[in-house]
Amino acid sequence: MEKTTRFLGLDVHADTIAVAVADAGRGGEVRSLGVIPTRPESVAKLIKKLGDSSTIVACYEAGPCGYGLYWQMTKLGVRCEVVAPTLIPMKAGDRVKTDRRDAENLARLLRAGELTAVFVPDRAHEALRDLVRAREAATENQLRARHQLSKFLLRQGRRPASPMRAWRKSYMAWVRALHFEEFAHQATFIDYLNEVDHVAARIVRLEHDIDEAIRVAPEEFRIIIEALQALRGVAKLTAVTIVSELGRLSRFERPSQLMGYSGLVPSEHSSGGPGKARRGSITKTGNAHLRRVLVEAAHAYRYRPSVQGQLRCRQAHVSDEIKAISWKAQHRLHLRYRRMVGRCKKHPQVVAAIARELLGFVWAIGVEAERGLKPELRRKVA
Repeated sequence: MEKTTRFLGLDVHADTIAVAVADAGRGGEVRSLGVIPTRPESVAKLIKKLGDSSTIVACYEAGPCGYGLYWQMTKLGVRCEVVAPTLIPMKAGDRVKTDRRDAENLARLLRAGELTAVFVPDRAHEALRDLVRAREAATENQLRARHQLSKFLLRQGRRPASPMRAWRKSYMAWVRALHFEEFAHQATFIDYLNEVDHVAARIVRLEHDIDEAIRVAPEEFRIIIEALQALRGVAKLTAVTIVSELGRLSRFERPSQLMGYSGLVPSEHSSGGPGKARRGSITKTGNAHLRRVLVEAAHAYRYRPSVQGQLRCRQAHVSDEIKAISWKAQHRLHLRYRRMVGRCKKHPQVVAAIARELLGFVWAIGVEAERGLKPELRRKVA
């Protein structure tokens, strides 16, 4: 007797999970199963109540609740997917949104194959990504703290006697020597300065922790991170961010798929027949953390191709094939940069275009590095 597949839609929140099931077949019934607590024992009881777990396909939206439910479902034998919230089809005129209706909609769309699953990292991968994102959040806090201090000094008319680069040693020495007569001003100044020092120390600590995390990371992670650093503009933090956000690069069949995932491809609104193609700014759909580090790395390709200094050191332990890809990237991207600037393209457009093509070379190096892994390590990356 053939087993019937059931499609489970889960609307997950911090305390509750709304559950709905859709029977196989386009005309099958979609019904709500109520609400259960967000606890492992409650989820296990639900799956046991539904019967054979191998016949269940479940899904829920990616969000702040993470991947704990995915890992539990997989351990229970359920095929589970975490779907992208922004790519869930919505009816234009639907103005009623409840947990029950969301769960039923997820079950219906899962059965129809209309949902887009996101990449789910393993626990080691997720831990590295959380650490890298913590460092990124610290740099944002540092920028905010520095702005608050600099704008306070500007309001008080305090400027260095001679020009100097902000936030360098000489500038900070000048800042620390300042004193205000009013008690409130002095208290405000000390608070802003302490926050700048605190965030700077936090960044140093997190960068040290990232170095330690790379040292104890699985070998397949270290090999790919080392290979990506052969590219100009891609140092350790950029390479770690790429690996932590993307995981296995060969899961993208073509570089164009990875470019679309990054949100660096131009938007398009073409309708009305041939010759009506209209392209706009980049879509910005996808991974914003990946897009940020690529745009930062793209600025390095305004310089002529060369391999010296830190880049030469980073390429010391990579294969000749990876070095050849890196050298090709320098020539192609520098030439494209010059041509676009020569056509008077705006600087943000130039950098976005270079970042998009750089991602193709990132894909090529990642696939080459994964191909060179031992079979057992290749399976772990997969």
